[in-house]
Amino acid sequence: MEVTEKNRTKYRMPGEFEPHEGCVMIWPERPGSWNYGAREAQKAFVKVAEAIGVSEKVYMLVSKAQMENAKNQLGNVSGVTLLECETDDAWARDVGATMVLDEKGAVCGVDWQFNAWGGDFDGLYRNWEKDDRVAAFICRTLGCPCLDARPFVLEGGSIHSDGEGTVMVTEACLLSKGRNPQLSKEQIEEKLKAYLGAEKVLWLPRGIYLDETNEHVDNVCAFVGPAEVVLAWTDDPKDPQYPLSLETLQYLELQTDAKGRKIIVHKLPIPDVPVCVTPEDLEGYVFEEGEDTREVGERLAASYVNFYFSNGAVIMPAFGGKNAESDQRAAEILHSICPQREILPVYAGDILTGGGNIHCITQQIPQGKAEKE
Repeated sequence: MEVTEKNRTKYRMPGEFEPHEGCVMIWPERPGSWNYGAREAQKAFVKVAEAIGVSEKVYMLVSKAQMENAKNQLGNVSGVTLLECETDDAWARDVGATMVLDEKGAVCGVDWQFNAWGGDFDGLYRNWEKDDRVAAFICRTLGCPCLDARPFVLEGGSIHSDGEGTVMVTEACLLSKGRNPQLSKEQIEEKLKAYLGAEKVLWLPRGIYLDETNEHVDNVCAFVGPAEVVLAWTDDPKDPQYPLSLETLQYLELQTDAKGRKIIVHKLPIPDVPVCVTPEDLEGYVFEEGEDTREVGERLAASYVNFYFSNGAVIMPAFGGKNAESDQRAAEILHSICPQREILPVYAGDILTGGGNIHCITQQIPQGKAEKE
């Protein structure tokens, strides 16, 4: 179902801190993303699913070839349901349906067009047809209406909502030539207003340094409540992230949300020691023709902002080793911001080497009116 002026219903994308019915994830296996047969990545996905499954359902999409392996590793994890579905990769945030609520509070899914973060212009792999069918599969499986937003190109990691009419994006991503070059900034805003219930769009200028998604917002800034965000930060003016975060901070300090409120900004420092691709990491990848590759010493887009709100907890990426103190600092900051939630750090270095992090591999399903009754 396409949303038009004639049939437009007032949809609302809830804040991620609002109650969830569940979460969608995709089992990792792509050799060009997950090195050494995705062995360590799969362990990390299990840890994330365990942490989320304590308080909400987890729907894990798994290919036919990986089903037995996934059953062996996830069989004892509470709350997890395995669903057979073929995908190109495991980024549920970006390829899954963006879940919204209609005027009656029922859950609906938005099916954006997916083109591997840039299509023929600067996409990260050549074939993405399976990924592009995931959103519709999720809607069918959950039995919810599917809103056809095509041919508008968007990924779930490129949007954050406060649930009260404010949606946050980055100019670097949504205005990139690989997304919707035929549309103006104003036309893009209209799409976000139609499908997400946005009344105001905050256009952050930049994201995380070297983020290969063209700087998704979910890696740099996230709503933790109405008119309240966490921003990836560094105090080191020599770090290439510094001018990007500073520009975004200066922008946010001048903005109000859809309800006219000034925005509270909490700084959440990035890891003190940059996380980079090692020779050992590189040896484990198998890249396809036309796929974005990695190189030794390449800095990965590590950020603690890439967390997942589960019911009652914050599932936070941790990087360990030389960043153990950074991990602890991030957990303490998040606890001070979200005192009613448990902070659950999960080692995510083996997710980061795939190109994203915990928020990128999860997609929340908000609690609809039917679940409340």
